Amino acid sequence: MLKTTGMNPNELAEGLIWKVKKQEDTATLEKQLAEGINLDSLEVALNNDDRRTAFWINIYNAYFQILRIRDGRTAPAIYREPLLLIAGQRFSLDDIEHGILRRYRWKLSLGFLPNLFASRLIRRLAVGRLDHRIHFALNCGAVSCPPIAFYHHEKLDSQLGLATLSFMESETVADDANGEIFVSRLLLWYLGDFGGFRGIRRLLKDVLKIDAKGMRIRFREYNWEEQLQNWEERVP
Repeated sequence: MLKTTGMNPNELAEGLIWKVKKQEDTATLEKQLAEGINLDSLEVALNNDDRRTAFWINIYNAYFQILRIRDGRTAPAIYREPLLLIAGQRFSLDDIEHGILRRYRWKLSLGFLPNLFASRLIRRLAVGRLDHRIHFALNCGAVSCPPIAFYHHEKLDSQLGLATLSFMESETVADDANGEIFVSRLLLWYLGDFGGFRGIRRLLKDVLKIDAKGMRIRFREYNWEEQLQNWEERVP
């Protein structure tokens, strides 16, 4: 039996991302996450979707910065290779995003198809319900990515709501004269997660109070220029 740290996984993940922001050494927390908890303890602690989602968003955002800045990892390996050790198990960033947080959606299906080959481990740890707002919280180090924020399971709904509003406001442009509305290309890449084009229009109405009925939806080019350490300063 592995020793426990006395801290729950959510606290460890929050501590990790805080140290990443402060550009402090993360080795101790990485070791605690890797060896100080076991898989059963992790599963018990992350006993609802809010806890799971907050934990894995913080882990993803923290480790992307660690892998890119400290370890010099680049795409595609930074996403595909199982470089994270959590609770004695190896994970890739893709495992976290597409397997756990998106409930094992196939990465290249625009969100419409499940990954039938998802491992037993991923199925065991995945959220019960996919929340499309995670796409406004995960940061992959590009200019067009949402900024990095701290997520806490008890505040998760309001925090994801704020992240959604902030991102949609910054990325949406309505051209009423030509009957078009331009949105982030993220909404195309994960179209199924958002409920298709009807879901995008619902999102625009619910979040930005824009009635896009009858308007053509266009997708903006994604700016892949690197922007690391892009932190959200607002606190919900």
